[in-house]
Amino acid sequence: MSSTRDRILRLIRAHGHASVAQLAEELAISPVSVRHHLAALQAEGLVRAAEVRRGVGRPHLEYSLTEAAAERFPARYVQLSERLLAQLKSTLPAEAVEALLIRLAEEMASEHVQRTAGKSLEEKLDALVSALGEEGFGAEWKRVGETIRLTEYNCPYVRLGQQHPEICTIDQTMMRQMLSADVEKTDCVLDGAERCVFIIRPQSLEATVGTKSREP
Repeated sequence: MSSTRDRILRLIRAHGHASVAQLAEELAISPVSVRHHLAALQAEGLVRAAEVRRGVGRPHLEYSLTEAAAERFPARYVQLSERLLAQLKSTLPAEAVEALLIRLAEEMASEHVQRTAGKSLEEKLDALVSALGEEGFGAEWKRVGETIRLTEYNCPYVRLGQQHPEICTIDQTMMRQMLSADVEKTDCVLDGAERCVFIIRPQSLEATVGTKSREP
């Protein structure tokens, strides 16, 4: 594989997902060249594309890594995490393990929750997406009727979750903590979906919130 394609994979991994324009700017090469390399990476099964719409105008494509691409990066920490969780599950009741993971997620959320103090719903959602991005989740949100639909395009725990699905409580707990809202997961990559999707029902929706999405 060319060094340019390696760099593309690393950039997509770092951002969770990326557009042609974003990659072209960061790599200092033409969009035509980026599309050529992305087409080759798609043919190898290393990246996938999804249409994303932001506000008015035509949707554009954003690219994310497939599981096959993720396997190319060193992941010894995953094996360590798997062993630690296996040991916890062998010595503690399931309820205790789940409670431990929830406390971990609450602690992670507490590092970001100050960003939402006194903010509008839209600003809180933007802060949440930014916080999820810092934790390795590539996400965006949009208003759908009386609810918010949040889509995760990248999950840093997808491999770990295959053996320990309890790990999925982390991002969902962060959402609840930062938004003080009910959160329901409707789609999950561990169940074969392409993306994890959450429906958020805030306790009080602001009428000024319009359809919007933002990447981390």
